[in-house]
Amino acid sequence: MCGIVGYIGKRDAYDVLIQGLHRLEYRGYDSAGIALGRADGSMSVYKSRGKVADLEASVAGKDIEGTIGIAHTRWATHGEPNDVNAHPHVSQSKAIALVHNGTIENYAVLKKAIEQHGYKFVSETDTDVLVQLIDYVKQTNGCTLFDAVKEALRQVEGAYAIAVMEKGKPDMLVAARKSSPLVIGIGKGETFIASDATPIVGYTDKVVYLKDNEIALVKRAGRWR
Repeated sequence: MCGIVGYIGKRDAYDVLIQGLHRLEYRGYDSAGIALGRADGSMSVYKSRGKVADLEASVAGKDIEGTIGIAHTRWATHGEPNDVNAHPHVSQSKAIALVHNGTIENYAVLKKAIEQHGYKFVSETDTDVLVQLIDYVKQTNGCTLFDAVKEALRQVEGAYAIAVMEKGKPDMLVAARKSSPLVIGIGKGETFIASDATPIVGYTDKVVYLKDNEIALVKRAGRWR
């Protein structure tokens, strides 16, 4: 089983996300990763095979500043457990980061179609295909990340729970689910995303369980739709 944690608010996102990953360790996993966004628009992604503690060790001494981020524990389905196949996956443009639970059943068909537009894939995962698809839709249509996710998911067959962030947009996250659980926790001026309520406990008792095919736009200051 995989685990998702997302955060946007006033706290140091790294601390919230790492603690959340530790709380999700019971689900079982073989790698972990984290993406952090900063007020200056930059984004960093750190990934590691092994335990959350291995991720923490690999991040030691690196820039972990930021009050927005997404994180993931992965159990390998497509591709062996290693640093490259670990989540988050980042688009070819380096603008979009995504974490994903579930299985994209038509990923091979989507991959072949996207390759025709010059996209290359660095991992063996279906998640890599999904983030490149979102990037392609966004660039082709000149639309927002929210609309790109919405359109891309129309083409997807299978199960998913995702959290997505965009470089240069440190005030929003996008989350969506189908046949895989995803929870939004609403705090005071902050919002949490998780695959279950475990990482949110202690921060807020106000949670919303997304329904199948729902997409949420989560904004800073605890606003979402």
